[in-house]
Amino acid sequence: MVIETAKNSIETFDGILKLQKDVEAKIQELGSRSSNAELIINHLFQRPIIDAQMAYEITKLSLPSVYRLIKDLKILDEITGGKRGKLFVFNDYLKLFK
Repeated sequence: MVIETAKNSIETFDGILKLQKDVEAKIQELGSRSSNAELIINHLFQRPIIDAQMAYEITKLSLPSVYRLIKDLKILDEITGGKRGKLFVFNDYLKLFK
């Protein structure tokens, strides 16, 4: 049981490292917006659900710019289906823990 748990932990950790590498590549494609994208990504690896208000507080960008950055990151899924108060989830990260 201990060995199996250790193996699962190693697989999860390896998955996180691979995901970080993939996300870094996507961030680099954003050019001048990459520093703000990195701020959001750092938050997502700690708390994988975010809304535009939280992204605004992290980046200090305008809300339209925040929504554009979230869309251009291409790693978040909108889960509320509404026009306001949208929540976005970092599903690729959460899937590593199943």
